[in-house]
Amino acid sequence: MPENASSDVGRLAAYERQYSRRGLLIRYARGRVANFSARQIMTLIGGVVLGTMNSPWVGALTMCIALLGEAVDCLYLRNADRWIAQGVPFPQLRLVSTLTAGFQAATISICVILAWTGPVTGLSPLFSAAFLAGAAINAGLVLPFHRPAAVARLSVYGATAIGLLAYDMLTSKVFGSDLMMNVAGAFMLAYMVVLFLQFVVSGFHRHKRSMFELTEKGRELVNSRKEADRLSLVARNANDSVIVSGPKGEILWVNDAFSRITGYAPEEAVGHSPGELLNSADTDPKTIKEIRDAILSGQPYRGEILNTTKDGRAIWVETNLVPVLDDNGQVEVAVAVERDITQAKIHAREMAAAREAAVEGARAKAEFLATMSHEIRTPMNGVIGMTELLLDTPLTQDQQDYTDTIRSSARALLTIINDILDLSKIDAKKVVLSLVDFDLDRCFQETLRLLRPQALDKGLTLTLDVSGPLPNKVHADDGRLRQILINLIGNAIKFTETGGVTVELSASRWGDGHLLRFDVIDTGIGIPPDKIQRIFERFSQADAATTRLYGGTGLGLTISQELVQIMGGEIRAESSEGAGSRFSVELPVAAVKEREQQEIGAISACERDFDSLTGKRVLVAEDNKVNRLLMRKFLADTPIDLTFAHDGQQAVDCVSDNPPDLIFMDMSMPVMGGIEATRHIRKMAGKQPAIVALTANAFDSDKAACRQAGMNDFLSKPVRRADLLACMLAQLNDDKAPT
Repeated sequence: MPENASSDVGRLAAYERQYSRRGLLIRYARGRVANFSARQIMTLIGGVVLGTMNSPWVGALTMCIALLGEAVDCLYLRNADRWIAQGVPFPQLRLVSTLTAGFQAATISICVILAWTGPVTGLSPLFSAAFLAGAAINAGLVLPFHRPAAVARLSVYGATAIGLLAYDMLTSKVFGSDLMMNVAGAFMLAYMVVLFLQFVVSGFHRHKRSMFELTEKGRELVNSRKEADRLSLVARNANDSVIVSGPKGEILWVNDAFSRITGYAPEEAVGHSPGELLNSADTDPKTIKEIRDAILSGQPYRGEILNTTKDGRAIWVETNLVPVLDDNGQVEVAVAVERDITQAKIHAREMAAAREAAVEGARAKAEFLATMSHEIRTPMNGVIGMTELLLDTPLTQDQQDYTDTIRSSARALLTIINDILDLSKIDAKKVVLSLVDFDLDRCFQETLRLLRPQALDKGLTLTLDVSGPLPNKVHADDGRLRQILINLIGNAIKFTETGGVTVELSASRWGDGHLLRFDVIDTGIGIPPDKIQRIFERFSQADAATTRLYGGTGLGLTISQELVQIMGGEIRAESSEGAGSRFSVELPVAAVKEREQQEIGAISACERDFDSLTGKRVLVAEDNKVNRLLMRKFLADTPIDLTFAHDGQQAVDCVSDNPPDLIFMDMSMPVMGGIEATRHIRKMAGKQPAIVALTANAFDSDKAACRQAGMNDFLSKPVRRADLLACMLAQLNDDKAPT
């Protein structure tokens, strides 16, 4: 802190000590002790006068009595500093000093009484009155410093004056003009004393107020200096550049950070405007104008600007400019704090480039998966479909075995494709649950019925064991639940050679819904305890030998675990090598509110009566020759009127000429695609056909595009004949199907 600031602080502290209650008491005590000799001179003069005018013994007695009072008072007051230092309570000091003051005043009053009542000379009453008035004035002078002591003295002197007047009246027995003159003179003297004391006290208070105001101003000045010192210290040592400019934009002061960032020393910068030193041809003129306008209008400004350093480097700075206004509202100075954000800008550009690259990579990945899915599913539709048709013809045992091998291999390949697509959706966090009301028991029964042929082919049993009552219906994603079941049961069948697979199912109340638990238990090869966690990793099985022996991608359990977690559940595995495995799944599902019971689940096409389809017109829009042949064979046993279109434009023309009841529409065709053809058809007047997408594009985005175009349903290639027939029956027997 500067020396002048320290001295100001010292003066403020001294003032506060001086005018505190303790300080005033100490000043009172020191003043009484210091003026002891001066007061005794007056006492000596008074004693000599009384001894001369009255009698020597009166003069000597008055001097002794007056000295006694002064001695008692001053002997106590001279030790006041020491007693305060020793911690004597302030109220005690004040009380005792008041008592000694009263005692001292009493001794003066005794002297006055002796003078008044002594041998009458004609001068004693006047001398006594003058001496008493002088004592009262002396007592009043300390009124601002020790009010109780002053009041005690004045009370004693006032009582003495009244007593002497009363004594004089009673002894002289004169109630005439002389008495009245004495009383009037006493009151006038007392009034003059009071006026004098008022003047002294008011002068003291005026002086005290002036000192207080000066002290407050000094305090504010000291605080301002402290604040200025702190701000100056902060500005000098700040990491950010600080620039103080005048009203015309000239630099008045810069800190060390400014020199470090820009390369300009303070003496090089002062007197120039920041723009002269730092702006270049690359600096945005709009930003320069905004800064200039902000200074002129006295408004704060915050923004980013491209500057150039002394050595020619381009730097980005974030500037915060605050104009400081004078009392007239004019800009006095402008303070700008500028931070070098060049590295942040570079990092932001790199992040933007990386984000753009990631988006482009994700788009390329999605396009690749969509293309590969379409290109693989299209020929697989022909392979699986023709295999199913071939199996319906008379075959030798060897031919039957060969055909079964083709079908199982094609289905395995389709499973791999589906797993990869599911994994890509999970990675992209694009899995959307389709929540519906469904029959829980039927969902499990149908899933087991689908997988039971695989178990029977290996001589295994596949059973469902339901423990306790099940809710009739629940609200959840039945498709994802079936997918989890298929993965777990399919794995159990794959890794089990003898025995069987059991699915245990139970449900319990859980909040407002149900907690579904099912366990898939097999008697297969089991898993070593140290490999259990590994089986949930991508592209992983217990060991490489298992992969070579049983095949598979190692994605089924990974996908199942991800789906269970997305649905809010938990999956666990328990196993030991050679003793089978148990996979336990807990899933929370919502309860279904009371409503009219509806039929849930699909009914097998083979159980339907096709008589209701007689005369129905079905159009297949498909550009692939193999797929058209497959559709012809799949629908050959139905009484429908079947026609084909080789592209979307032909499909639109067919609808215009002879509207069908149902269209199976491929999405990717020459001339006009299925989506565009559907939009054209939906704009036509008249009765609308039901339209079902039949395509190798299997992404959720493709399904959404189909729905938005106006299609009623979606079937992914390769399609099974049973699914195709079930869909056709549902659409043609539903009067509300066309949209």
